[in-house]
Amino acid sequence: MYIESIPNRNSPPAILLRESYRENGKVRKRTLCNLSDWPTAHIEGLRGVLKGGTVIAPDREAFTVTRSLPHGPAALVLGTARKIGFDSIIGPAGDRCRDLVLAMIAARSIDPGSKLATARALAPATATSSLGTILGLGEVDEDELYTALDWLGERQSAIETALAKRHLKNGTLVLYDVSSSYMEGRRCSLAHRGYSRDGRKGTLQIVYGLLCAPDGCPVASRLTALRGISPLCGLIEVFEGTTADPATVTAQITKLKQRFRLRHVVLVGDRGMLTAARIEQTLRPAGLDWITALRAPAIRQLAAEGGPLQLSLFDTSDMAEISSPDYPGERLVVCRNPLLAEERRRKRDALLGLTEADLGKIQARVTREKAPLRGAGEIGKAVGAVMGRRKMAKHFALTITDDAFRFTRKAEAIAEEARFDGFYVLRTSLPAQQADTAATVRRYKSLAQVERAFRCIKTIDLELRPVFHWTAPRVRAHVLLCMLAYYLEWHMRQPLAPMLFDDHDRAAAAEERASPVAKAKVSRAAYRKASTQRVDAGDGQIQPVHSFRTLLGDLATLTRNTVCFAGQKTLTVHATPTPVQRRAFSLLGIDLAAA
Repeated sequence: MYIESIPNRNSPPAILLRESYRENGKVRKRTLCNLSDWPTAHIEGLRGVLKGGTVIAPDREAFTVTRSLPHGPAALVLGTARKIGFDSIIGPAGDRCRDLVLAMIAARSIDPGSKLATARALAPATATSSLGTILGLGEVDEDELYTALDWLGERQSAIETALAKRHLKNGTLVLYDVSSSYMEGRRCSLAHRGYSRDGRKGTLQIVYGLLCAPDGCPVASRLTALRGISPLCGLIEVFEGTTADPATVTAQITKLKQRFRLRHVVLVGDRGMLTAARIEQTLRPAGLDWITALRAPAIRQLAAEGGPLQLSLFDTSDMAEISSPDYPGERLVVCRNPLLAEERRRKRDALLGLTEADLGKIQARVTREKAPLRGAGEIGKAVGAVMGRRKMAKHFALTITDDAFRFTRKAEAIAEEARFDGFYVLRTSLPAQQADTAATVRRYKSLAQVERAFRCIKTIDLELRPVFHWTAPRVRAHVLLCMLAYYLEWHMRQPLAPMLFDDHDRAAAAEERASPVAKAKVSRAAYRKASTQRVDAGDGQIQPVHSFRTLLGDLATLTRNTVCFAGQKTLTVHATPTPVQRRAFSLLGIDLAAA
């Protein structure tokens, strides 16, 4: 039986209940009832019943949404991981530990938290996203996550080797830098008191070094008591908190030469990392090339009378190559940045003024009539505290006695330092055929990519710190987990750049720079995005510009809903994506229907 609507010229159509049957091999139909007088709702209800539907009592709701979970961020992150083959790098398919590690990496990108918080976010009863459902994890507790973290730590060597094979080739440029983070607790063998880059004095520290490809993609890391879609290849290693920066270089060279079997590598590091001693003792014997910078005393020696560096040559030029017998077989690239010179002059004048004001207060304490400051030791202690705060002792001549204190600026020393404002000298063993003057400067400046990686890993994006783990293997695994989350985020940021505040047209900005020494500029497209807060998405659509975090927040409104119809049939229904959400998945090349 079925309902059919029959046109009736100028009158309303006739609504008939009909039945089809066969007679002598032919299909025939007959009318059982005329429903034209029925209300439309009753007709549609009967139509649904005839199609196999269920009659719902008037006092019952047609359907109920029993669960609604944010789905967009999880689908975006896991879709990217599968698209770039990231899940196969972590471990073999079908391994539950691999799926748990992938879930922890994705959760670190979406909403960083502790292992307990992550376990609750993945468990079906307390889930805060569809991440656990997509991966089919079922029940998850924090002990299982710790077991998976231990499993990840054991696979660090295999994962780094896979990343290096994918992203590093012989002759490649490798960026290297170190950072540190503070620890909670007192039991980790890697944690020691040392210099805190986080400004948390008195806390235990771990140091970690990060190897990156030229575009900032992490390849490897080490921890001791740590345009197109270009690969982000990062290796991270953890060291003890008292390890000096140059001392970490040897471990990275061993990794590059022995584990990754790279015969020729160009290591780029700052002047505090690739020191003269480290070059002579480690890099040169290993056969590596390098790009680094000279320290201030070495620059002054080059500019001494009769030296190869003539500062007057840079009145009209900002970059030139020189050679020196002190650096045989190497090239020295001298750069002068007027903006940097002005900034250093301004900062020095400000620090001198503040230091002078504080010294004046001490002088007033010494000369006052009531309770004057007395004793060379006590006066020196107060002066030392002031000098240690701003590191200006080299610019003042001090006279301290038991009942007097005088100070004057060292005008000649200040003027001599000011001569070198804005100057820096790069040192490289690469021949000009492999990297000319401009290319050498650009490659050294690419170290900023590693600094960006550290900021992303340590702060609000991935929140590596503070570290609450106690055992050395788990600390190393935690740092590796955060690096892998950055690897995944890097691959998302590149294609998503057109809808983010990120500069997606850096090539155009680079072409507008008069010299690689000059201050970097943003492209006109990035400036337009920042000023209007809007972006042209094509087809006449104007959409808001997002940061990576706010885009994930927008995607969270794309939900995965569990719907129960009439208390009998349960279905999974996804919310309809907005134009912004559709564009995000489109830029990443992810099929939203299959996510």
